[in-house]
Amino acid sequence: MAATLPRHSGLAERLNRQCACQFLDRSLLKAQLEASPGLAGLATHIAETRPHLFSATMVFISPQQRAQMQAVIRAAETVMATAAWQDAVLAGAPDIARAHFGPQGVFFGYDFHLGERGPSLIEINTNAGGAYLNLALARAQTACCAQCPPHTAGTVALQDMEAQWLAMFLAEWRLQRSSTAPRTLAIIDEAPPQQYLYPEFLLFQRLFAAAGMNCLIASPEALRHADGRLWLGDTVIDMVYNRLTDFYLEQPDSGALRAAYLAGDVVLTPTPRAHALQADKRHLARLSDADSLARLGVDAASAAVLLAGIPPTRTVTAENAGQLWAERRQLFFKPASGYGSKAAYRGDKLTRRVWADILAGDYVAQALAPPGERRVAVTGSDACEFKTDVRAYVYRGEVQLFAARLYQGQTTNFRTQGGGFAPVYMTP
Repeated sequence: MAATLPRHSGLAERLNRQCACQFLDRSLLKAQLEASPGLAGLATHIAETRPHLFSATMVFISPQQRAQMQAVIRAAETVMATAAWQDAVLAGAPDIARAHFGPQGVFFGYDFHLGERGPSLIEINTNAGGAYLNLALARAQTACCAQCPPHTAGTVALQDMEAQWLAMFLAEWRLQRSSTAPRTLAIIDEAPPQQYLYPEFLLFQRLFAAAGMNCLIASPEALRHADGRLWLGDTVIDMVYNRLTDFYLEQPDSGALRAAYLAGDVVLTPTPRAHALQADKRHLARLSDADSLARLGVDAASAAVLLAGIPPTRTVTAENAGQLWAERRQLFFKPASGYGSKAAYRGDKLTRRVWADILAGDYVAQALAPPGERRVAVTGSDACEFKTDVRAYVYRGEVQLFAARLYQGQTTNFRTQGGGFAPVYMTP
């Protein structure tokens, strides 16, 4: 370990800044990823095709940071469940967002930067990827040295996670159907084998199969809607775990899924409604503005939590363009319906050409909330600093799992040696 930081720096921060040890036991990770015969070779395939998916270190948080993140999540979900919020949001959302059959949406992702002022919520995502991969990763950790064992306590009961996830999917099913469980589920995404997180589709397929449910993986264009049912080939699909980034099922390939969903002929999770109510980036402008919260009737305690935990965010308009350009060095720009850091830009890196694209698009400008830092030992070189963000996987307001992403550059990218997903451990 390096020389200590000042005493006022928390233990979690000191470990993140000083301890560059490797915690990952790759043999344990292989065992987690290949827990059934049908997954043999998955760990090798990931190592060859996605070499920067997993970092070998972990990220530490304090109990206070965990409590603050949970408080922001609960406050946001409380506001977004109100009739005032839903009326305001759905008035401007696509028609499909008004359809509601009960499901609330699995795997919301609340992404935080952990800075000196506490956790800052930078965005909310539906169908957040990586949960199962992060569970396998968290189970494959070892203590690196004598200083660490007293300080490494998982943020959740990892041994119970699969049961919790199964219960979550069954809860979604029963919000729309009266039967005990679906017979066949489908995990739907565009060209699934080409998706970077496709390996976790295989893990979920194994999970559902172990619970007695058939699970298929397919592209949306392979589906058809006929006779009051959704079909994949000759198989009836009862439930869809939706991993599409076509959030409102607007593309031609999503036509069958859209029709079946609107007819109530399939249970879909997460839904277009969930995305409209919670994941549009413009919502952060409402949630970080005191006047907007007051108009929504948000209580003072919840408003205080949100104003402290969400960086001030504004929708980019022609009227405020000049001011935002002048302030761009203190801002981060992202598309309102974006995902995966696509077309997102730090203001201090903007060119006039990119700025024109932003003005022509549908963007929000968020006050910079610097990411956390983690010292990482990279093979063949000295330890160096990585940026980090923390994702909370959430169902109905409660955190199921925390995970971190380590990276260098403007945004998370899974391209840097030493970076990738990292488990989150909590200090005393």
